[in-house]
Amino acid sequence: MGLLRDHEVNQPRQHPLKTIQDMLFTLGSHLATAPGKTIRHLPGFGQEDVDMLEREIDAMEEGLPELKNFILPGGHMAVSHAHIARCVCRRAERLVVSLHELEPVEELILAYLNRLSDYLFVLARRMGHELGAAEVSWQPRKLAE
Repeated sequence: MGLLRDHEVNQPRQHPLKTIQDMLFTLGSHLATAPGKTIRHLPGFGQEDVDMLEREIDAMEEGLPELKNFILPGGHMAVSHAHIARCVCRRAERLVVSLHELEPVEELILAYLNRLSDYLFVLARRMGHELGAAEVSWQPRKLAE
């Protein structure tokens, strides 16, 4: 998230990106605490944090062209960094889902990570749009008959 904050194109998004970075530390502190061993001073989080991601997604989607195909990551270094962050977020989400199969994980953590990966995808598209980077559609190969 810090790498994304450092890109000039994200100057208008400094506050939400910093908020997300803080939230990831908060979620990490909850995940690092064994079930039943809750410490009174764990930082809080709630549905409003997921809602913030939703609002940011909606705001960034305004003015973007409708997505009709899968797109390939790239077009600008900043866009590629957002796609890398999205992949890391998806991997974290899968690991937390696996952990949840072994011990209880707060549902809001799963919801936040899920929405965060969507946020990062829309952020990549928004940055690409602002930077004038073309979206390249994925063209799947046809199966040989």
